[in-house]
Amino acid sequence: MKVLLDYCENQIIIKNSRFISEAFVVTSAKEAREKLQEQKKKFFDATHVVHAFVTGLKAEVTGMSDDGEPSGTAGRPVLDVLKGSGITNIMVTVTRYFGGTLLGTGGLVRAYGDSCKELLALCKTEEYVKKARFFFAADYSSYSGIQRMFDTYHISELKEDYGDGIIISGLIWEQEKEAFALQVKNFSKGKIDISYTEV
Repeated sequence: MKVLLDYCENQIIIKNSRFISEAFVVTSAKEAREKLQEQKKKFFDATHVVHAFVTGLKAEVTGMSDDGEPSGTAGRPVLDVLKGSGITNIMVTVTRYFGGTLLGTGGLVRAYGDSCKELLALCKTEEYVKKARFFFAADYSSYSGIQRMFDTYHISELKEDYGDGIIISGLIWEQEKEAFALQVKNFSKGKIDISYTEV
């Protein structure tokens, strides 16, 4: 399975109807519902805000809505494209501003499906790898040496909070966390212990 790395947006116009497609990283049905509510507020003047999502390591949790379009013509084609893409932990909304010309059921299925296909072609993804979130505190003198270690591991979402010392957090591949913790502990002469939580 692949996962979405970042927000992505695209737009197509079909017979004067504007279809704005957006992809979001979500990890649960709850997150998808919350994001949908944000989208409906953002596009309060749109004719429809259609959505579909896929989450879970085996893409086992899915959901969708036609949001007032004829049943099966909007959310279903978006979900079908998502399921066929091999991407999980993703939600796509397709916002339609009606252009005055009816597209018919076949036209709607194509419009929503194509909106999702074109969007996914622009999205950045990576193969899913299990990650752990790490936390540790370091003093200023030792931190510069530890920083140089980051380049030798798969670390993302790095955050540094500066105060009397530095609180560091981020994500690291699960398979690398023990080696990383040992290297930091050795470098700090046993002063720094790293805590991990599951993502």
